[in-house]
Amino acid sequence: QVQLVESGGGLAQAGGSLRLSCAVSGRTFNSLAMGWFRQAPGKEREFVATINRIGMADYSTPVKGRFTISRDNSKNTLYLQMNNLKAEDTAVYYCAVGSRPQSSRSETAYTYWGQGTQVTVSS
Repeated sequence: QVQLVESGGGLAQAGGSLRLSCAVSGRTFNSLAMGWFRQAPGKEREFVATINRIGMADYSTPVKGRFTISRDNSKNTLYLQMNNLKAEDTAVYYCAVGSRPQSSRSETAYTYWGQGTQVTVSS
């Protein structure tokens, strides 16, 4: 059974940092893209960042320059380093594993999803 477990969420002050982790178990995903999405209260889930199997990353405009996505294939783990946090970053953050090696901004390109971790940024 495939499981994705996010951790590292919590409360941070504006301007602060948090690092999210996503541990994947059940199979290896070294050859597949992975991504982070988020859902703020009252809003639809949106793309945050994605990374392909060779480590090339893509970011949404609101987080580019502040967030860094990375992966450790030896540990089957995905990361999201979030710096200079803003109140508008408050959301539940989800990690996901794609169905192909190529990264994508579309939710439909992802097969497995974590349960989400809450990030709250106080201003």
